[in-house]
Amino acid sequence: MTVNLSKGQKISLAKESGGALGRVTMGLGWDAIKSKGFFGFGAKSEAVDLDASCVMFDEAGRPVDVIWFRQLRSRDGSVLHTGDNRTGAGDGDDEQINVDLNAVPESVKSLVFTVNSFTGQNFAQVENAYCRLLDASQNKEVARFNLSVQGPHSAQIMAKLYRHNGEWKMHAIGENGNGRTFDELLPQIAAHL
Repeated sequence: MTVNLSKGQKISLAKESGGALGRVTMGLGWDAIKSKGFFGFGAKSEAVDLDASCVMFDEAGRPVDVIWFRQLRSRDGSVLHTGDNRTGAGDGDDEQINVDLNAVPESVKSLVFTVNSFTGQNFAQVENAYCRLLDASQNKEVARFNLSVQGPHSAQIMAKLYRHNGEWKMHAIGENGNGRTFDELLPQIAAHL
């Protein structure tokens, strides 16, 4: 059963999936901006390049690795980005980040997922944008976060996976921000570690 996440909500990934999760996928999807022409003629779409990123943090809240369109694999191999979609074309997830939770080093205490509009549009202009979490071993959606279209922000700190009492939990952060890449959000992320 899918849990529709709201800002600030925390869930146990083990409880939602029916057992301990070993592999998860964070999916990001969106559609290009469609503009209407004069009397319906000349309608066109504008490409939107949203980017999914994952920042790995240690116990002290220091970033130890980043997975994004310029580095598609974590140095330890536990996190893999499927590649940069620059248009939002196609159905389903436009970008995915796959995490093997069992392979994440013990020194990593949290994984923070962000979304940025690299092309600079704000999310109020982007259609059908969402982020979701899947139990990758069963290809089963366990949580979904619909991107807010309230206000002219161009980035969002989506969610954090973190270790708590030996299990992985998820915190839906949903904090709006501005910036074309994850590094412009690092000061905001620090407050959620």
